[in-house]
Amino acid sequence: MSEALQFEFMRNALWAGFLVSIACGIIGTFVVINRLVFISGGIAHAAYGGIGLGYFFQFNPMLGAILFSLVSALGMGLVQRKTRQRADTIIGVMWAVGMAMGIIFVDLTEGYKADLMSYLFGSILAVPRSDLLIMLVLDIIIVALVILFYKELLAISFDETFATVTNVPVDAIYLTLMCLVALTVVMMMRVVGLILVIALLTMPAAIAGQWVKEMKQMMVLASILGMSFTTAGLWLSYWLNLTSGATIILVAGATYLLSMAVRPLVRRVRPNQILNGGADQRAIATKQSPSRRKSSRK
Repeated sequence: MSEALQFEFMRNALWAGFLVSIACGIIGTFVVINRLVFISGGIAHAAYGGIGLGYFFQFNPMLGAILFSLVSALGMGLVQRKTRQRADTIIGVMWAVGMAMGIIFVDLTEGYKADLMSYLFGSILAVPRSDLLIMLVLDIIIVALVILFYKELLAISFDETFATVTNVPVDAIYLTLMCLVALTVVMMMRVVGLILVIALLTMPAAIAGQWVKEMKQMMVLASILGMSFTTAGLWLSYWLNLTSGATIILVAGATYLLSMAVRPLVRRVRPNQILNGGADQRAIATKQSPSRRKSSRK
């Protein structure tokens, strides 16, 4: 291990894994609870258009990805809120159009073109310090907004009707959540790539939801799991000479399957300390929202 840490690219990769895991643990919890996996995948693939835009106009592709992912997130969020019956079709179209635009921009770019496959499948070992700074700034923005709007995000996640009755701006908070998902997706792009974003965004939170009741606990545990997966995946890929992003996902997937196998056995021994059915939305909402209990009694 100490031998690998002598290389700057390995140290940068570990820092990238830690920074990404913080965002994944927090936003992945909301994605799992609100069932936003499909939209998250759409945002991730649409962000490829921003990468192509960055290469075409010769600025940092990460900044282009942020721009495209935010626009896509707002568009998909509005579609999801306003046209529920055909939302999946329209989101699929935006998904495909975003990727197509990225490919066209790259084709129109003159001169040498970098290996864009790293954006599709990840290249955590090639993360420069400038991208680490961008990740740190995005982490700060994500954590700050979640702290600021935590109660509102909690309300729309578990009881949208109750949130509307209590004058929570549901549409605005939902679009804010979409933007947070977009920022998280951009961070994950360099770690596991657009193709594997959904896996790392959802698996740590899904595992955490099997073992803890509170949403805050779920976020913390998911972040810790994400750090463990990225670190273990990096070491395995280094020693076995494998692709880093894919190895990280395989570690996460194996842990998820192991958690599913072990959890029923643990429930038999300690049935009262494990949340029945994972992160049950109503149980968490009732535990964390006393005002909801009062309103339900009425």
